[in-house]
Amino acid sequence: MPNNEPAPSPVIEIKGLHKAYGPLEVLKGISLSAPRGHVLSLIGSSGSGKSTLLRCCNLLEDSQQGDVIFEGEPVRWKGDGAARRPADRAQVTRFRTNLSMVFQQFNLWAHMTILQNVMEAPCTVLGQPAAEVEARARKLLDKVGIGDKADAWPAQLSGGQQQRAAIARALCMEPRALLFDEPTSALDPELQQEVVKVIKDLAGEHRTMLLVTHDMRLAADVSDHVVFLHKGLVEEEGPPAQIFGNPQTERLRQFLSASMAI
Repeated sequence: MPNNEPAPSPVIEIKGLHKAYGPLEVLKGISLSAPRGHVLSLIGSSGSGKSTLLRCCNLLEDSQQGDVIFEGEPVRWKGDGAARRPADRAQVTRFRTNLSMVFQQFNLWAHMTILQNVMEAPCTVLGQPAAEVEARARKLLDKVGIGDKADAWPAQLSGGQQQRAAIARALCMEPRALLFDEPTSALDPELQQEVVKVIKDLAGEHRTMLLVTHDMRLAADVSDHVVFLHKGLVEEEGPPAQIFGNPQTERLRQFLSASMAI
């Protein structure tokens, strides 16, 4: 019998997005959709536009053309081309608080303990009660396996522990989606596995995630849909079984061959 369940609504949609830095056009009309509860992975060579696209999703970068839509609500813009900016700062803040980003370099505040790092944004940005936030933060630190490091300083943690703290910080905002920008690339292989386990656990909870990664095994394991970017365009996309098992384009075949050889 046919499955009559409606497709999950997209949390994030990108339509015809263009982004340039002066004469350098990084994104050349990208469109994609991240449905609720799905993991969308972005793969491609350095310079293909993956991280720029993620930053445009979170409005950390302004695009020159195209639409960024969050839960059906498009970003409102003013100006055109290089002068285009978001027209409503309150809208930007609201979007960002619901799209928590985990960066390659952790970006923890060195002058705060791990617990304080995780609590900071919900308390200061969302104005939530400290006692409520602390209870949630401690549970999240336990969840990512570093509950015993709550009172430590970032400098006292390994890179893998710092990245797990950064994930707990992102989760503490209770976002609608998580954005990961190369979350394991700054780590040694042994420490990478600590973070990979956490990401796999989150994927198993059917959280909406956009994942920029150079780790093809991780992308294959956790993704519902994979997008291969090449020179600012979507070269190929599809389910991981197709992308990794039966690539359709020569560029993707070459990329996977080079990635697996590393």
